[in-house]
Amino acid sequence: MDRLLSRLVPVLALTAGLGAAVPAAAGDPDAGHAVFASRCAMCHSAAKGGAAILGPTLFGIVGRPAGSVKGFSYSAAMKSAGFSWTNDRLHAYLPAPSAMVPGTKMTFMGLKNPAQVDNLIAYLNTLK
Repeated sequence: MDRLLSRLVPVLALTAGLGAAVPAAAGDPDAGHAVFASRCAMCHSAAKGGAAILGPTLFGIVGRPAGSVKGFSYSAAMKSAGFSWTNDRLHAYLPAPSAMVPGTKMTFMGLKNPAQVDNLIAYLNTLK
C-alpha cells in the first residue's frame, strides 16, 4: 500500500496543478454574458464578423493577437502590444486596461470585481 501511495502522490500533485492553469474555468459563462451585456456591449459586439461600435468585436478574442481586427482603428499602443489575448492576459487587462497597455484608446476604467472578471472571461471563451 505504501508503495502504491508513493507512486500515486506525485501524479495527484501534478494533476492538481493543471487546473490552476485555466483561470476562466472558475467563471460562469452565463453570469459573464450578463457582465458583457451591462459593461461591454455598449462599445463591443460579440457577434462573428460584428461591426465595430466604439471598440472591435470581441468574438474570437481568446487566442487572437492584440490589435488585429481588420478595419478597426487601434491605438499605436495596442497595435504594438505584441501579445495574444489569453485568459491570463485578460485577467491582467480587464481590471485596469490603461495600466496594462498605456496609451490604449479604451477609456474603460476596468472591472474591479474578481468574480465578474472570471465570469466575463468564461463568457469570452464561448465566443468561437
